[in-house]
Amino acid sequence: MPLDPAIRPTALRKEGDDRLVIDWSDGVTMRYTWQQLRDHCPCAGCREERQKPPDPFRVLRPSELVPLRPVSITPMGYYAYKIGWSDGHDTGLFSLELLRELGEKMKG
Repeated sequence: MPLDPAIRPTALRKEGDDRLVIDWSDGVTMRYTWQQLRDHCPCAGCREERQKPPDPFRVLRPSELVPLRPVSITPMGYYAYKIGWSDGHDTGLFSLELLRELGEKMKG
């Protein structure tokens, strides 16, 4: 179901080292872990990677051994946020609808 256009984030903030908190204009506050957001990155490359079967022989790169963290969050118009990650990934646009949907799933 599309998000009511009147519902918008009113504030974004970090909570500790591992969470993003979004306050929405309808009074709802949602918390997201950075790992959950990265696991749901909507970019084509990440979606394709999630559809592949797991590779039991995959060797981790050194950059994958350090904790993943955001380095930037940039609004994209009035419809999405672009998150830049510490590993250089920054192609996922998290629409407001996706953020609201993920927040609902993470509450339960």
